[in-house]
Amino acid sequence: MVEFGGTGVMLLGVTASAVVFGLLGLLLARSLGWVSAISIAGFGWSLAVIGLVTLVPTSAHTGIVAAETRMATCSWDIGGPAPEGFWIFESGQRTLNTVLFVPAGALLLLAVARWRSGWLLAPLGLIGLAGYSALIEKTQLELARIDRACDVTDVVDNVTGALVGAAIGLVLVVVLQPWRHRHRRSSARNG
Repeated sequence: MVEFGGTGVMLLGVTASAVVFGLLGLLLARSLGWVSAISIAGFGWSLAVIGLVTLVPTSAHTGIVAAETRMATCSWDIGGPAPEGFWIFESGQRTLNTVLFVPAGALLLLAVARWRSGWLLAPLGLIGLAGYSALIEKTQLELARIDRACDVTDVVDNVTGALVGAAIGLVLVVVLQPWRHRHRRSSARNG
């Protein structure tokens, strides 16, 4: 049986995806400007990190979860029992679930702010983040082998984090004005 999981696997995945999305950011920087390029690449990387942290088994020695002990449905106990600590952060699991989606919400707003369609893309992206969270929970339910529990509270916490991130993103959009960066560079060349 092949063993897969643990913090080391997660960190390796986070590092490998950082390289891939870093290269994407470099490719996009020339045409979109550094703010939009970093935002788009960072948003993609944050989605990869979320997937790695939530879908890679916490231990390589998880073993096999017997079908009769596997949960048949998601827990609907909103705010119900969650472990007090997490193997990466000492804070509660609910805090981690919230914090995990904050960068995605902020980077989403920065990524779409340069286009006029951003007013439509931002809400659709937030709905997409909520769907991504629900898909992760459904995957955790179906793949009992990864020894994760499907919990509706996680979706609530993830969406809360995405909304907090979106609020931070709004402030960053006003400060960084991503639509101006490419324009300044091209006007400097023409002038």
